[in-house]
Amino acid sequence: MDATPLRKAARRGLAEEAADRVRDAIFAGHFPPGAPLREVELATSLEVSRGSVREGLALLAREGLVRGGWHRPTTVVEVTPEDVEEVYSVRAALDRLAATTARAHASAADLTALDDLVATLASEVDAGAAGPRLLALDIAFHDRVYEAAGNGRLTLAWHAVRSQVFLFQLQRVSLGHSQYRSRVVAEHRELAALIRAGDVAELDRVAADHVGSARRRLLAEL
Repeated sequence: MDATPLRKAARRGLAEEAADRVRDAIFAGHFPPGAPLREVELATSLEVSRGSVREGLALLAREGLVRGGWHRPTTVVEVTPEDVEEVYSVRAALDRLAATTARAHASAADLTALDDLVATLASEVDAGAAGPRLLALDIAFHDRVYEAAGNGRLTLAWHAVRSQVFLFQLQRVSLGHSQYRSRVVAEHRELAALIRAGDVAELDRVAADHVGSARRRLLAEL
């Protein structure tokens, strides 16, 4: 099988660049869950050494995106019900705290940025954008909520699970694309409105429901 074409790695720190490019390819759907990641093919595509690729894959393993080991091939993680339950329960707790903290601390610029992301998301849905593009905007919205919360340790906790959330949501989108498209704008518009001027208890409930509904739909599709 031909190697998936990837952008050539820039000379920043070759392991980090290799990890970035492979992560981008996973998030774009080029490497689905369970797909093998072969060092030789990746090194050729990226024009870096196998050692740099190996180190880059180790970084992705720490993010929970790939699995491998001695005498075992490295593959993109497969989405299991157990993984979904663990990741989404952690995400629900983090998202609730991020949303309610952002409600108290978001600046006018933060609120405008959230509204702009919702508008862009709506425009992309109307234009028939592909699932990975919509998901990238979805995750960007949540990144901005964490930024608006202004809690550095909370943001670090989010980044510890962010890659797995993206991968799992990508699986959800691929299995139920029309259902995702029909709800994604309204759900994020409601969150943005509540962060701007909503009741904190209602915001906490909606943030939890947002994650819970995603978890239930993905589990139903697996």
